[in-house]
Amino acid sequence: MITEIARIEIHPGHENMFEEAVAEALPLFLAADGCDGVDLHRSVEPPTRYRLMVRWETLEHHTVAFRGSQDFARWRALAGPHFAAPPQVEHVRSVLAP
Repeated sequence: MITEIARIEIHPGHENMFEEAVAEALPLFLAADGCDGVDLHRSVEPPTRYRLMVRWETLEHHTVAFRGSQDFARWRALAGPHFAAPPQVEHVRSVLAP
């Protein structure tokens, strides 16, 4: 299992609109081949910073299958207008869990 962690900075005042856009896009992620769940976290400080965490079966499920899909284009169309900067994305694998 791979977790995609996207650090997303949004424009001030767009918090509610961004969260609504992610909620609308949620079914796109969940329908994607290899997606095992999505979490959105909002920073307390600064409140314009989010972490989108998506669990994928493999790296390729995200980087090839989803990113090459129309659902990814739809996700970006919904959320992109709220981005203050391009998201910073990394992929991690758990090495220690209780």
